[in-house]
Amino acid sequence: MTSCIDNAQHSLIIDSGAHCSIVAGNYVDNHFPNWENQPFPTKAKHFKSESGNIASIGTIIKEVIIPHRKGSIRLNPEFVVLDDSHIQGFLLGTNYQRRYGIHIYSSKNRHITIGINKEKKFSLYI
Repeated sequence: MTSCIDNAQHSLIIDSGAHCSIVAGNYVDNHFPNWENQPFPTKAKHFKSESGNIASIGTIIKEVIIPHRKGSIRLNPEFVVLDDSHIQGFLLGTNYQRRYGIHIYSSKNRHITIGINKEKKFSLYI
């Protein structure tokens, strides 16, 4: 889905199989050139992917705005920046899906709901 991060459109992938939220280092380098002045240090961690191990090089917090006809949805996730990843955009893992009440429904009418409060829950059809 398309989201707004730092006043520009970026791809946001909601991945129910990812434990944490991640972004590729080369993607961040291309779109946020001064990101290394902003990240928070992480302990050297290795993440597993289908292509092997990937090292983290830091973390970055970005305000993510998901546009919706009833109003925008604002999230403030922390993304682990991975050294050698091929992700083109930001990947929102289950750590923030639980925090923001994001649910993915793969029924006939596939959709995502966002929000913990049932009265204020947004639905996005994909």
